[in-house]
Amino acid sequence: MSEHSIITRHAVTVLAGQLAVMAFGVTDTVVAGRHSEGALAALSIGSAVFISVYVSLMGVLQALLPIWAEQRGAAHSTQLGASVRQSLYLWVAASVIGMALLLSPDAILRWTKVPPELRHVVIDYLHILAFALPPSLLFRVYSTMNQSLGYPKLVTWLQIASLALKVPLSIWFTFGGLGITAQGAAGCAWATLVVNYSLMFCGLYMLRTQRMYDSLALWRPLERPDFAQLGKFLRLGIPAGLSILVEVTSFTLMALFIARQGTLAAAAHQILSNMAAVLYMVPLAIAIATSARVSYWRGAGDEATARSVALQGLGMAATMGLVLSAALALARHQVAAFYSTNAAVITLTAALLIWVAAYHLADSIQTLCIFVLRSYRVTFLPFVVYGLMLWGGGLAGGYLLAYEGLAGFGPFNSPAPFWACSAAALAVTAVVFTALLARALKRSVQAAAPTRA
Repeated sequence: MSEHSIITRHAVTVLAGQLAVMAFGVTDTVVAGRHSEGALAALSIGSAVFISVYVSLMGVLQALLPIWAEQRGAAHSTQLGASVRQSLYLWVAASVIGMALLLSPDAILRWTKVPPELRHVVIDYLHILAFALPPSLLFRVYSTMNQSLGYPKLVTWLQIASLALKVPLSIWFTFGGLGITAQGAAGCAWATLVVNYSLMFCGLYMLRTQRMYDSLALWRPLERPDFAQLGKFLRLGIPAGLSILVEVTSFTLMALFIARQGTLAAAAHQILSNMAAVLYMVPLAIAIATSARVSYWRGAGDEATARSVALQGLGMAATMGLVLSAALALARHQVAAFYSTNAAVITLTAALLIWVAAYHLADSIQTLCIFVLRSYRVTFLPFVVYGLMLWGGGLAGGYLLAYEGLAGFGPFNSPAPFWACSAAALAVTAVVFTALLARALKRSVQAAAPTRA
């Protein structure tokens, strides 16, 4: 089977599972939107904070994919299993840090001037999700391991099945009924908590019962912390997690800054963010599949094939990004109407979705690049570029245009400046990352040339 076919099959499988998970957010957005404008606004703020914490910590664990894929390429099965056990120490630390942040969100909500009438609802929402975080992160370890092995199907089936649980629970807890009072946005959080624990226990059951994991010897006693190995995890995972933190907090702070424009702007922004996140699943799936194969071939000592796979993945990501961006631009009115029945929300959202389309095209390219760069252990410079462009050009530029004016333009009291500046900043990021990837590929092949000779 060709590498293009392997990447496609792996990516489609991962995409199906990721879309099921993203459907959690779509479900919550639609359910909260149908409940009330206030519930949707609270969800927008609360989910932005939670996603910032969760995705950053998830990024640290997801960054272990190249390590495990290389071990698979080198046929070191028991070494891979021992490495997975060591990652449990990382999981515990990430869970403690994440829960502490979610249980104490008051400072950031005050700093960003979230309206007092929304603040208590957001705090309740985040307190519930704090206890949903550990099982979600542990399932991420299981998911990353499966992706490194080239076996994403079990994860995907579990994620799809969990959607059948999430949808009715969100509706039930949010609107109430059958002995439960309506809980608004907090109901979506309770549904997420139930689903996350269900996924965790299902993943553990699969590890115990599926023969495909036997060669890894995963259930040996947990060794003492291997600080040398944990150091390798952190050297790869911390810059990766910080990069994701920058990217996601640019979204989070955008949501919190836009919240001061009122519930209409906050509700529209929630839809825009959710749509951008759904579209992101496509390049993310391609990037995961590509980086797994690149790392596999690097572990096997074949740098030329690794380079070829990286270029194929880049072409796939760019093509799909262009197709989906064009489709969103053409169907933006229908997309807005799907999310809300409020005429004002639909009008504002449809006008702003054109910026989401531009954002996604750049996002597709930079996502593929940064995942493959991790396979080549290039993590710190992408983090610096993210900070300068997404926080500086995107978030700060958008803030100035929206509230103070910049270079004679503005101020514009609208979410539009934030999205326009973010799209421009991400486009520059995509160009820089493409250049970094080209350099990494060239160096790896040149370094391997004497060995092949």
